[in-house]
Amino acid sequence: MDETPVAGVDEVGRGALFGPVVAAAVILQSSEADHLKALGVKDSKQLSLRQREALEAQIRAVATSCAVGMASVHEIDRINILQAALLAMGRAVERLEPQPTLCLVDGNQPIPGLEIEQRTVVKGDQTELAIAAASIVAKVWRDRLIIRLAERYPGYDLASNKGYGSKKHRSAILQLGPTRQHRRSFKGCQLSLPLDG
Repeated sequence: MDETPVAGVDEVGRGALFGPVVAAAVILQSSEADHLKALGVKDSKQLSLRQREALEAQIRAVATSCAVGMASVHEIDRINILQAALLAMGRAVERLEPQPTLCLVDGNQPIPGLEIEQRTVVKGDQTELAIAAASIVAKVWRDRLIIRLAERYPGYDLASNKGYGSKKHRSAILQLGPTRQHRRSFKGCQLSLPLDG
């Protein structure tokens, strides 16, 4: 008999100054989870770039279902970063097929309006394998997006900093001004300079 589908949900990019916030939702059966645990799946922040890339491919290969959702810079500025992160999480869950009967959500905030039972798990990316898998999928997906956007917005060192507020990035915002993909509601992007690009 098949197990009841349970999804792990996590987001990345909340603290960045540039680009969307991205979430992933992953459904793993226990045999898939055991396989991924043996391969070294854990919180994406504890893995190197090369490890994340390799594990993301393995997660996508064996997961029952895996989906990504995001909230745009415009949405972040309009509804705030917490609500935008939850919106991205909800979008990821809605794309899962089959739909889970339970969502394990990283953090202490449930996803608003989700008509699926959910349980928040503080530091869930360290304790729940499905959440750790979701953290890896979201991180790899977002990093690839930022690297593509770096070509459109040169000068901000985005391929290196992935949109976070490194010294080079902050200096470039001061010199060049924020782009359309910078979060205007974030203190590091609030300059009295014209909107570029």
